[in-house]
Amino acid sequence: MLFTADHDDIRRSLQKFIANEINPHVDDWERADIFPAHELFKKMGSLGFLGLNKPVEFGGSDLDYSYALMMAEELGAITCGGVPMAIGVQTDMATPALARFGSDEVRREFLAPSVSGDFVACIGVSEPGAGSDVASIKTQARSDGDDYVINGGKMWITNGTQADWICLLANTGDGPVHRNKSLICVPMKSKGVNVARKLDKMGMRSSDTAQIFFDEVRVPKRNRIGEEGKGFTYQMIQFQEERLWGAAACLKSHEYIINETIEYTRNRKAFGQSILDNQVVHFKLAEMQTEVELLRALIYRAAEQLVAGEDVTKLATMAKLKAGRLGRELTDACLQYWGGMGFTNETPVSRAYRDSRLTSIGGGADEVMLMVLCKMMGTLPGSKGSS
Repeated sequence: MLFTADHDDIRRSLQKFIANEINPHVDDWERADIFPAHELFKKMGSLGFLGLNKPVEFGGSDLDYSYALMMAEELGAITCGGVPMAIGVQTDMATPALARFGSDEVRREFLAPSVSGDFVACIGVSEPGAGSDVASIKTQARSDGDDYVINGGKMWITNGTQADWICLLANTGDGPVHRNKSLICVPMKSKGVNVARKLDKMGMRSSDTAQIFFDEVRVPKRNRIGEEGKGFTYQMIQFQEERLWGAAACLKSHEYIINETIEYTRNRKAFGQSILDNQVVHFKLAEMQTEVELLRALIYRAAEQLVAGEDVTKLATMAKLKAGRLGRELTDACLQYWGGMGFTNETPVSRAYRDSRLTSIGGGADEVMLMVLCKMMGTLPGSKGSS
């Protein structure tokens, strides 16, 4: 069994925190196009939520990944997508490689304050010309004595305008593209780091997303995570947790929209009966709830294998793909049943429709997930086993 009474204790605490400290403010944060990350993360860090599976010596609880997954699922109860995503960047996207491969010195400097909530973190992988194609990034970190000097730019950086540091993937050599990259912890206050603009997005409005440039940014080589040239490998490992997190965070948000749609269509009348009484509506909602449960089973299976130390690239990729596709189908169907009200910004279904669209793009687009799966199946042209 994946979850225990210990999980349930933390789950109840997190549910209470979301109900009291997050959901009452979501509408204001959505209107402001930003939420106070330092204030919220400090509260979460003080309660231990930002380091469930991080090492004890750096402020974490050293629990297994199932606790992080449980937290991701509960964050889906937040009534927007932007805030959960920002929290997930802090806990499961910018810090896993640091926690696993970083030196004690670099973990003390960057991981410990991220776990406590004193630092806000962001992850710098995507670039204007290299989103899902991670191997094609152009940002360079040239060697200069004991330092790296960084030039380049990153795009679509969640938490980018508020972050204290960025987990940056950069080219540190001229070798093969899968072996010439390193992950480097870069303080955002470093000279030459320029947050060029805060992006105006269709959804995820409460999450700040930035374009960032690096102009001769000098950082000590001790800020590198693990070995030089292993950054691509570390990031691919980090992606397993990121993609599982992204899928798990969809579960409760999908259920919330189904339930809200049931209530709305039960009370909305047309042609002498409630909208919900139409078979096409209640059958579709039953199908959507079934799909959510199927996705949950896939995620839980992947999590169990990850906790057991197995490679879950295939299952995590499937979960990410399915979560994105389901989010598009489910919110589109539910919005249709809300009629004209679904097309207004004052309803939860329109926010979910806008926010959920990112799941098929961020963290690797659907098409990249399919390429990964086809490669593992031996059906991708040029891969072993393909015709």
